[in-house]
Amino acid sequence: MLAWTVDHASPSHLSLREVPDPAPGPHDAVIEVRAFAPNHGDLESLPGVRDGAIPGWDAAGVVVAEALDGTGPRLGQAVVSLGADGAWAQRRLVTAESVGLVPAGADLNAASVVPVAATSALRGLRRLGPVLGRRVLVLGGTSAVGLFAVQLAARSGAEVVATTRNPAARERLIELGAHDVVASPSDLGDDVSGVLDLLGGSHLVRAFARLAPGGTLVALGHAAGEGERFAYGDLFGDAARHDRSLTTFFLGAEADLGPDMTRLAHEIHQGRLDPVVGSVRPWRELPDAFAAGAERAYGKTVLTVE
Repeated sequence: MLAWTVDHASPSHLSLREVPDPAPGPHDAVIEVRAFAPNHGDLESLPGVRDGAIPGWDAAGVVVAEALDGTGPRLGQAVVSLGADGAWAQRRLVTAESVGLVPAGADLNAASVVPVAATSALRGLRRLGPVLGRRVLVLGGTSAVGLFAVQLAARSGAEVVATTRNPAARERLIELGAHDVVASPSDLGDDVSGVLDLLGGSHLVRAFARLAPGGTLVALGHAAGEGERFAYGDLFGDAARHDRSLTTFFLGAEADLGPDMTRLAHEIHQGRLDPVVGSVRPWRELPDAFAAGAERAYGKTVLTVE
């Protein structure tokens, strides 16, 4: 089969080449990959991955071989899949624990954004607890996870504030459910009960300062690429700043993701959740798509596999 493999001799750290078909164990099904949506972390990690490895966390496809032990998706079932690697290929191995089921006839391009982006937003939002009637800040609103977080938080009854430094994205964020859009946590009019942070660094520090008593900040991403430096006193508790918490998040450590991925795929198929796909390109254009990604305002790039 063909697969994108890590090749550090290439400027993009990638080469499209023939590799052996995946060898399933008794618990593995094989899917024919139809589409995948690269993540920011995929690109960031490439320089440290060994030559010859097949990268990619998530992909949508159709089962072409069932697991011999009878677990997992059935032959012909459309699925979204999540794993530590192997997605950027014509075929990949999946297990019952690593897939969500996609409705028959669904757009697999749209479904391909579910595993990392949509599922991270859903699980991160749950860390905040009930948000009905509460004010929630999505820090990094035009990131892929942020775009889903805005929608899911708004649908859960939160008053959503999103941040972006791109004025052109304001209208889109309002359409997705944001009540307000600001450039920075420093621009907030009122404090917030929860924060979903996709940026990290000084943004996280400023957002934590705007947490109301009892509030929680979930560190979902680190796109700013800088460290966090809290000054003396930033973590003090007093009448106005008590009982605040900061929690880290790693999707790979989350259990039982299949039902959530299934639900999110159905929500997209039924038109209740916008997949926020910015562009669809042939998978042979993967390095160019990565280069172009930095220039886009928002939205996932989906690669279709032939």
